[in-house]
Amino acid sequence: MKIAIIGAGPMGLACAYELGKKNHQVDIYEQDDRIGGMSASFDFEGLKIERYYHFICRSDQQMFDLLAELNIADKLRWQDTKMGFFYAGTLYKWGNPINLLTFPKLGFIAKLRYALHVFYTKSINNWDKLDKQSAIPWLKKWVGEKAYYLLWDYLFTYKFYEYKENLSAAWIGTRIKRIAESRKNLFTEQLGYLAGGSDTLLNELEKRILAMQGNIYLQARVDEVTTINNQVEGLIVNGKKHLYDKIIATIPLPILPRLVPDLSSEIQAKINGINNCGVVCVLFKLRQPLSENFWLNINDPNIEIPGLIEYSNLKPVNNNTSEAIVYVPFYLPKTHPKYSQDDALFLEESLNCLKQVNPEFTSDWVLAKHVSRYEFAQPVCSANFYQQLPPVQTNIAGFMMADTSYYYPEDRGISESIKMGKQLAQLVSSETE
Repeated sequence: MKIAIIGAGPMGLACAYELGKKNHQVDIYEQDDRIGGMSASFDFEGLKIERYYHFICRSDQQMFDLLAELNIADKLRWQDTKMGFFYAGTLYKWGNPINLLTFPKLGFIAKLRYALHVFYTKSINNWDKLDKQSAIPWLKKWVGEKAYYLLWDYLFTYKFYEYKENLSAAWIGTRIKRIAESRKNLFTEQLGYLAGGSDTLLNELEKRILAMQGNIYLQARVDEVTTINNQVEGLIVNGKKHLYDKIIATIPLPILPRLVPDLSSEIQAKINGINNCGVVCVLFKLRQPLSENFWLNINDPNIEIPGLIEYSNLKPVNNNTSEAIVYVPFYLPKTHPKYSQDDALFLEESLNCLKQVNPEFTSDWVLAKHVSRYEFAQPVCSANFYQQLPPVQTNIAGFMMADTSYYYPEDRGISESIKMGKQLAQLVSSETE
């Protein structure tokens, strides 16, 4: 069959790779000038790095299997990492039992409840029950009101804003479990990365797809998916129609009603009912480390972000440990007035944040800076989210769709992208057998 895939992120590439192995002719259309989607890299003043941070957890089996199949498993690296918590002007160690016990802002009972909640959540394998519950009441029940507001509420506020009240407990639970399982032992968190960054995987997938006579068209914006009698006909790119037997969309769902006007009103209503938060991600290269932490959660009235990521504490900068890479993500609904403000204002706010976290920081530490933004960075997974998702196989015969919403209850991640890409390919193949 001749199949088109819209989007060359990890999901689209994984899907194309699987379909190519089954001898289908696959063409990928990507409106960006590079493959990778949110995992794509750019030249950051001589350093090739992802526009948005990515890390690997010990539970990311789909990624491990694909790395082995592509003969690049030797590129996987593991690093012991640390976590911090910046609360009300003070930087605390976080992330292991001793840090929890010595944290002065919670009583012993609250700390015990917090620890029990992590251990309980780590044991959950079926998320159907928690899908029906909202995260905030669930967290309060386990850790108590004070611990919830101290540890969670600020994070929710500055990642989801008006959407925070109905987040799914299942979605929060899988995030807790994924990190809890990524530990070398009770006291040490261990995260992974690929030597060469995400490009190592993306480029190998591209090479395999091209070797199987697939095509990847960059700067190829799809204008419309055309149909005849509720059956896929093809798609229009740059004013030219291309005919296909099947079309798979792996781009954000909110884009599709415009591209696919023949989607049913029911599917369009479901798509319109799913909210997304965007991100404005500020990236710095510094002369020296800001802290010892990879991940820093924040709850401080003077800082309007949920945390920052010092990526060089996971993956060293060109083996140069004296330099540091820091991501400062501002998660915002696109409708928020702040989302459209100038990059310079985000840079200024980010510099103030770094100064508060480390009072020794000065602007002359900054060797390079960059701002990226993407309006569909984070789907808002609310309670009963399983029911809210539209079907992957749409009312149009031969047209399938999925985006990061379908990773639910898992969060966004390259391993989940690979899993979803494989599932899409299997659905297509099962229809032809």
